[in-house]
Amino acid sequence: MPIIRPFVLATLTAVMTLSAQAAPLKLAHSTWVGYGPLYIAQDQGYFTEEGLEVELIVMEDPKVRFPALAAGQIDVAVSTVDTLLNFLGGQQSYRYLFALDDSKGGDGIVAKQDIKSLADLKGKSVAYSEGSVSQFYLGVLLKGAGLSLKDVTGQNMTAADAGAAFVAERVDAAVTWEPWLTRGKQSPHGHLLVDSSTSPGLITDVAIATAETTAARKADLAALYRAWVKAVDYQKANPEAADAIMAKGVGGWLDDPAVFAETRAGIVYYDGAMNQTFIGTDGAPGPIAKTIDNAVALGKEIGTFDLQVTPAELIAFDIVNQ
Repeated sequence: MPIIRPFVLATLTAVMTLSAQAAPLKLAHSTWVGYGPLYIAQDQGYFTEEGLEVELIVMEDPKVRFPALAAGQIDVAVSTVDTLLNFLGGQQSYRYLFALDDSKGGDGIVAKQDIKSLADLKGKSVAYSEGSVSQFYLGVLLKGAGLSLKDVTGQNMTAADAGAAFVAERVDAAVTWEPWLTRGKQSPHGHLLVDSSTSPGLITDVAIATAETTAARKADLAALYRAWVKAVDYQKANPEAADAIMAKGVGGWLDDPAVFAETRAGIVYYDGAMNQTFIGTDGAPGPIAKTIDNAVALGKEIGTFDLQVTPAELIAFDIVNQ
Protein backbone atom coordinates (compact mmCIF):
# COMPACT_ATOMS: atom_id res chain seq x y z
CA MET A 1 0.00 0.00 0.00
CA PRO A 2 1.55 3.33 -1.08
CA ILE A 3 2.38 5.90 1.57
CA ILE A 4 0.84 9.37 1.03
CA ARG A 5 3.38 11.83 2.35
CA PRO A 6 2.19 14.90 4.32
CA PHE A 7 3.01 17.47 1.64
CA VAL A 8 1.14 15.39 -0.99
CA LEU A 9 -1.86 15.02 1.30
CA ALA A 10 -1.85 18.77 1.97
CA THR A 11 -1.78 19.47 -1.78
CA LEU A 12 -4.68 17.11 -2.42
CA THR A 13 -6.69 18.67 0.38
CA ALA A 14 -6.07 22.16 -1.02
CA VAL A 15 -7.15 21.07 -4.52
CA MET A 16 -10.31 19.45 -3.16
CA THR A 17 -11.13 22.55 -1.12
CA LEU A 18 -10.61 24.81 -4.12
CA SER A 19 -12.83 22.58 -6.26
CA ALA A 20 -15.60 22.70 -3.65
CA GLN A 21 -15.38 26.49 -3.45
CA ALA A 22 -15.44 26.77 -7.23
CA ALA A 23 -18.62 24.71 -7.60
CA PRO A 24 -21.29 26.81 -9.30
CA LEU A 25 -24.18 27.95 -7.13
CA LYS A 26 -27.30 26.71 -8.89
CA LEU A 27 -30.34 28.94 -8.41
CA ALA A 28 -33.79 28.06 -9.77
CA HIS A 29 -36.60 30.51 -10.42
CA SER A 30 -39.81 30.85 -12.38
CA THR A 31 -40.44 33.42 -15.12
CA TRP A 32 -41.21 36.49 -13.05
CA VAL A 33 -40.26 40.15 -13.09
CA GLY A 34 -39.20 40.04 -9.44
CA TYR A 35 -36.15 37.94 -10.25
CA GLY A 36 -34.73 40.31 -12.86
CA PRO A 37 -31.89 41.71 -10.71
CA LEU A 38 -30.31 38.25 -10.68
CA TYR A 39 -29.58 38.82 -14.36
CA ILE A 40 -28.20 42.28 -13.65
CA ALA A 41 -25.80 40.66 -11.18
CA GLN A 42 -24.77 38.23 -13.89
CA ASP A 43 -24.52 40.84 -16.65
CA GLN A 44 -22.65 43.43 -14.59
CA GLY A 45 -20.22 40.95 -13.09
CA TYR A 46 -21.41 41.28 -9.50
CA PHE A 47 -21.39 37.52 -8.99
CA THR A 48 -17.80 37.40 -10.21
CA GLU A 49 -16.84 40.32 -7.95
CA GLU A 50 -18.14 38.28 -5.03
CA GLY A 51 -16.15 35.22 -6.06
CA LEU A 52 -19.18 33.32 -7.29
CA GLU A 53 -20.14 31.38 -10.35
CA VAL A 54 -23.94 31.32 -10.42
CA GLU A 55 -26.04 29.20 -12.75
CA LEU A 56 -29.57 30.61 -13.16
CA ILE A 57 -32.10 27.93 -14.03
CA VAL A 58 -35.77 28.34 -14.98
CA MET A 59 -38.05 25.92 -13.11
CA GLU A 60 -41.63 27.14 -13.35
CA ASP A 61 -43.37 24.73 -10.98
CA PRO A 62 -42.55 24.84 -7.24
CA LYS A 63 -43.54 21.16 -7.14
CA VAL A 64 -40.42 20.58 -9.24
CA ARG A 65 -38.27 23.31 -7.67
CA PHE A 66 -38.48 22.18 -4.04
CA PRO A 67 -37.85 18.46 -4.63
CA ALA A 68 -34.83 19.49 -6.73
CA LEU A 69 -33.68 21.66 -3.82
CA ALA A 70 -34.14 18.82 -1.35
CA ALA A 71 -32.24 16.42 -3.62
CA GLY A 72 -29.28 18.78 -3.96
CA GLN A 73 -29.82 19.24 -7.71
CA ILE A 74 -30.01 22.98 -7.08
CA ASP A 75 -28.63 25.05 -4.20
CA VAL A 76 -31.12 27.91 -3.99
CA ALA A 77 -34.76 28.30 -5.00
CA VAL A 78 -36.76 31.51 -5.08
CA SER A 79 -40.44 31.49 -4.24
CA THR A 80 -42.98 33.20 -1.99
CA VAL A 81 -42.71 32.98 1.79
CA ASP A 82 -45.85 30.84 2.12
CA THR A 83 -44.87 28.32 -0.57
CA LEU A 84 -41.89 26.98 1.41
CA LEU A 85 -44.19 25.74 4.18
CA ASN A 86 -45.95 23.35 1.81
CA PHE A 87 -42.71 21.40 1.48
CA LEU A 88 -41.61 21.13 5.10
CA GLY A 89 -41.98 17.80 6.77
CA GLY A 90 -40.17 14.73 7.98
CA GLN A 91 -36.45 15.37 8.15
CA GLN A 92 -36.53 18.10 5.50
CA SER A 93 -36.02 21.69 6.57
CA TYR A 94 -35.34 24.89 4.68
CA ARG A 95 -34.09 28.38 5.49
CA TYR A 96 -35.24 31.79 4.31
CA LEU A 97 -32.12 33.69 3.20
CA PHE A 98 -33.21 37.13 1.98
CA ALA A 99 -36.10 38.87 0.23
CA LEU A 100 -36.09 39.67 -3.48
CA ASP A 101 -39.33 41.48 -4.24
CA ASP A 102 -42.69 42.42 -2.82
CA SER A 103 -46.04 42.84 -4.54
CA LYS A 104 -47.22 46.46 -4.34
CA GLY A 105 -50.39 46.36 -6.39
CA GLY A 106 -49.45 43.57 -8.79
CA ASP A 107 -51.89 41.17 -7.10
CA GLY A 108 -55.44 41.83 -6.02
CA ILE A 109 -59.12 40.98 -6.06
CA VAL A 110 -61.61 42.22 -8.64
CA ALA A 111 -65.27 41.94 -7.73
CA LYS A 112 -68.75 42.85 -8.89
CA GLN A 113 -69.70 46.40 -8.08
CA ASP A 114 -72.21 45.42 -5.40
CA ILE A 115 -69.37 43.78 -3.42
CA LYS A 116 -68.06 46.78 -1.51
CA SER A 117 -65.90 45.12 1.15
CA LEU A 118 -64.11 41.87 1.90
CA ALA A 119 -66.96 40.98 4.28
CA ASP A 120 -69.34 41.15 1.29
CA LEU A 121 -67.54 38.15 -0.24
CA LYS A 122 -69.37 35.83 2.16
CA GLY A 123 -71.38 33.31 0.17
CA LYS A 124 -70.01 34.59 -3.16
CA SER A 125 -68.20 32.63 -5.85
CA VAL A 126 -64.52 33.54 -5.84
CA ALA A 127 -62.02 32.23 -8.39
CA TYR A 128 -58.45 31.60 -7.20
CA SER A 129 -55.65 29.10 -7.62
CA GLU A 130 -55.67 26.55 -4.81
CA GLY A 131 -52.31 25.89 -3.21
CA SER A 132 -50.86 29.11 -4.59
CA VAL A 133 -49.98 32.51 -3.18
CA SER A 134 -53.42 33.68 -4.42
CA GLN A 135 -55.11 31.34 -1.95
CA PHE A 136 -52.77 32.51 0.81
CA TYR A 137 -53.46 36.17 -0.01
CA LEU A 138 -57.23 35.65 -0.04
CA GLY A 139 -57.16 33.60 3.15
CA VAL A 140 -55.24 36.23 5.11
CA LEU A 141 -57.51 39.04 3.89
CA LEU A 142 -60.65 37.08 4.73
CA LYS A 143 -59.30 36.37 8.20
CA GLY A 144 -58.83 40.09 8.72
CA ALA A 145 -62.49 40.58 7.79
CA GLY A 146 -63.66 37.92 10.25
CA LEU A 147 -64.19 35.27 7.56
CA SER A 148 -62.38 32.20 6.27
CA LEU A 149 -62.04 30.41 2.95
CA LYS A 150 -64.99 28.25 4.00
CA ASP A 151 -67.20 31.33 3.85
CA VAL A 152 -66.78 31.73 0.08
CA THR A 153 -67.53 29.38 -2.79
CA GLY A 154 -64.09 28.79 -4.21
CA GLN A 155 -63.51 28.07 -7.88
CA ASN A 156 -60.07 26.57 -8.50
CA MET A 157 -58.32 28.00 -11.56
CA THR A 158 -55.11 29.76 -12.50
CA ALA A 159 -54.81 33.48 -11.85
CA ALA A 160 -55.21 34.27 -15.55
CA ASP A 161 -58.22 31.97 -15.91
CA ALA A 162 -59.71 33.49 -12.75
CA GLY A 163 -59.43 36.97 -14.24
CA ALA A 164 -60.94 35.81 -17.53
CA ALA A 165 -63.78 34.07 -15.69
CA PHE A 166 -64.58 37.28 -13.84
CA VAL A 167 -64.57 39.39 -17.01
CA ALA A 168 -66.94 36.82 -18.57
CA GLU A 169 -69.20 37.16 -15.48
CA ARG A 170 -68.86 33.49 -14.53
CA VAL A 171 -67.80 34.30 -10.95
CA ASP A 172 -68.54 37.10 -8.48
CA ALA A 173 -64.89 37.84 -7.75
CA ALA A 174 -61.40 36.73 -8.69
CA VAL A 175 -57.94 36.77 -7.13
CA THR A 176 -55.62 37.59 -9.99
CA TRP A 177 -52.84 39.84 -11.29
CA GLU A 178 -52.06 42.01 -14.28
CA PRO A 179 -53.29 42.40 -16.93
CA TRP A 180 -56.45 40.87 -15.49
CA LEU A 181 -56.71 43.30 -12.58
CA THR A 182 -57.02 46.15 -15.07
CA ARG A 183 -59.34 44.22 -17.37
CA GLY A 184 -61.50 43.23 -14.42
CA LYS A 185 -61.89 46.70 -12.97
CA GLN A 186 -62.55 48.15 -16.45
CA SER A 187 -65.35 45.67 -17.14
CA PRO A 188 -68.87 47.19 -16.89
CA HIS A 189 -69.76 45.04 -13.89
CA GLY A 190 -66.45 45.13 -12.03
CA HIS A 191 -64.15 47.14 -9.80
CA LEU A 192 -60.92 46.64 -7.87
CA LEU A 193 -61.87 45.49 -4.38
CA VAL A 194 -58.33 45.47 -2.96
CA ASP A 195 -54.77 45.06 -4.15
CA SER A 196 -51.46 44.13 -2.57
CA SER A 197 -50.33 47.74 -2.13
CA THR A 198 -52.33 47.70 1.12
CA SER A 199 -50.52 44.65 2.53
CA PRO A 200 -46.74 45.04 2.15
CA GLY A 201 -44.72 42.00 3.16
CA LEU A 202 -47.56 39.57 2.53
CA ILE A 203 -46.70 38.49 -1.01
CA THR A 204 -42.91 38.44 -0.90
CA ASP A 205 -40.44 36.39 -2.90
CA VAL A 206 -37.47 35.06 -0.96
CA ALA A 207 -34.31 33.07 -1.62
CA ILE A 208 -34.45 29.65 0.04
CA ALA A 209 -31.89 26.91 0.71
CA THR A 210 -31.93 23.70 2.67
CA ALA A 211 -30.63 23.83 6.23
CA GLU A 212 -27.67 21.69 5.13
CA THR A 213 -26.72 23.95 2.21
CA THR A 214 -27.13 27.04 4.39
CA ALA A 215 -24.55 25.63 6.82
CA ALA A 216 -22.17 24.22 4.22
CA ARG A 217 -22.17 27.16 1.80
CA LYS A 218 -22.86 30.09 4.13
CA ALA A 219 -20.06 32.20 2.63
CA ASP A 220 -21.39 31.66 -0.90
CA LEU A 221 -24.95 32.48 0.13
CA ALA A 222 -23.75 35.65 1.86
CA ALA A 223 -21.90 36.58 -1.34
CA LEU A 224 -25.07 35.90 -3.35
CA TYR A 225 -26.93 38.35 -1.16
CA ARG A 226 -24.26 41.04 -1.58
CA ALA A 227 -24.42 40.63 -5.36
CA TRP A 228 -28.23 40.94 -5.20
CA VAL A 229 -27.99 44.22 -3.28
CA LYS A 230 -25.52 45.60 -5.84
CA ALA A 231 -27.90 44.62 -8.64
CA VAL A 232 -30.88 46.34 -7.00
CA ASP A 233 -28.80 49.48 -6.50
CA TYR A 234 -27.90 49.36 -10.21
CA GLN A 235 -31.58 48.99 -11.14
CA LYS A 236 -32.52 52.05 -9.10
CA ALA A 237 -29.82 54.16 -10.75
CA ASN A 238 -30.36 52.85 -14.30
CA PRO A 239 -34.01 51.77 -14.69
CA GLU A 240 -34.16 51.74 -18.51
CA ALA A 241 -30.86 49.93 -18.99
CA ALA A 242 -31.82 47.55 -16.19
CA ASP A 243 -35.16 46.71 -17.83
CA ALA A 244 -33.36 45.78 -21.04
CA ILE A 245 -30.93 43.51 -19.17
CA MET A 246 -33.64 41.92 -17.03
CA ALA A 247 -36.08 41.38 -19.90
CA LYS A 248 -33.41 39.61 -21.95
CA GLY A 249 -32.34 37.49 -18.98
CA VAL A 250 -35.74 36.48 -17.59
CA GLY A 251 -37.17 36.01 -21.08
CA GLY A 252 -40.43 34.22 -21.79
CA TRP A 253 -43.46 36.47 -21.76
CA LEU A 254 -41.28 39.20 -20.20
CA ASP A 255 -38.70 39.39 -23.00
CA ASP A 256 -39.99 42.78 -24.21
CA PRO A 257 -38.45 45.56 -22.06
CA ALA A 258 -41.69 47.57 -22.32
CA VAL A 259 -43.75 44.66 -21.00
CA PHE A 260 -41.14 44.04 -18.32
CA ALA A 261 -41.25 47.69 -17.21
CA GLU A 262 -45.06 47.69 -17.14
CA THR A 263 -45.16 44.53 -15.03
CA ARG A 264 -42.35 45.75 -12.77
CA ALA A 265 -44.53 48.70 -11.75
CA GLY A 266 -46.55 46.27 -9.64
CA ILE A 267 -43.62 45.16 -7.46
CA VAL A 268 -40.75 46.61 -5.47
CA TYR A 269 -37.25 45.15 -5.26
CA TYR A 270 -35.77 44.65 -1.80
CA ASP A 271 -32.51 46.49 -1.29
CA GLY A 272 -30.16 46.10 1.66
CA ALA A 273 -32.03 48.39 4.04
CA MET A 274 -35.40 46.84 3.22
CA ASN A 275 -34.00 43.36 3.77
CA GLN A 276 -32.61 44.24 7.17
CA THR A 277 -36.02 45.60 8.18
CA PHE A 278 -38.00 42.70 6.72
CA ILE A 279 -35.77 39.90 8.02
CA GLY A 280 -34.83 41.49 11.32
CA THR A 281 -32.55 39.70 13.77
CA ASP A 282 -32.64 36.50 15.80
CA GLY A 283 -33.59 38.53 18.84
CA ALA A 284 -36.12 40.68 16.99
CA PRO A 285 -37.45 39.03 13.81
CA GLY A 286 -38.91 41.41 11.23
CA PRO A 287 -42.25 41.35 9.36
CA ILE A 288 -41.30 38.08 7.65
CA ALA A 289 -42.18 36.37 10.95
CA LYS A 290 -45.78 37.60 10.76
CA THR A 291 -46.06 36.43 7.15
CA ILE A 292 -44.80 32.97 8.19
CA ASP A 293 -47.26 32.87 11.09
CA ASN A 294 -50.12 33.80 8.75
CA ALA A 295 -49.12 31.07 6.32
CA VAL A 296 -48.87 28.44 9.07
CA ALA A 297 -52.29 29.40 10.45
CA LEU A 298 -53.90 29.27 7.01
CA GLY A 299 -52.29 25.92 6.19
CA LYS A 300 -53.73 24.43 9.36
CA GLU A 301 -57.13 25.97 8.67
CA ILE A 302 -57.49 24.49 5.21
CA GLY A 303 -55.77 21.21 6.07
CA THR A 304 -52.74 21.67 3.83
CA PHE A 305 -50.34 20.88 6.67
CA ASP A 306 -50.11 20.81 10.46
CA LEU A 307 -46.75 22.32 11.26
CA GLN A 308 -45.32 23.07 14.66
CA VAL A 309 -42.68 25.65 13.79
CA THR A 310 -41.60 29.05 14.99
CA PRO A 311 -40.59 31.59 12.33
CA ALA A 312 -37.15 32.25 13.83
CA GLU A 313 -36.03 28.64 13.36
CA LEU A 314 -36.61 28.93 9.60
CA ILE A 315 -34.71 32.19 9.02
CA ALA A 316 -30.96 32.42 8.36
CA PHE A 317 -30.58 35.85 9.96
CA ASP A 318 -26.82 36.07 9.41
CA ILE A 319 -27.13 36.19 5.60
CA VAL A 320 -28.63 39.67 5.70
CA ASN A 321 -26.91 40.70 8.94
CA GLN A 322 -23.33 40.10 7.79
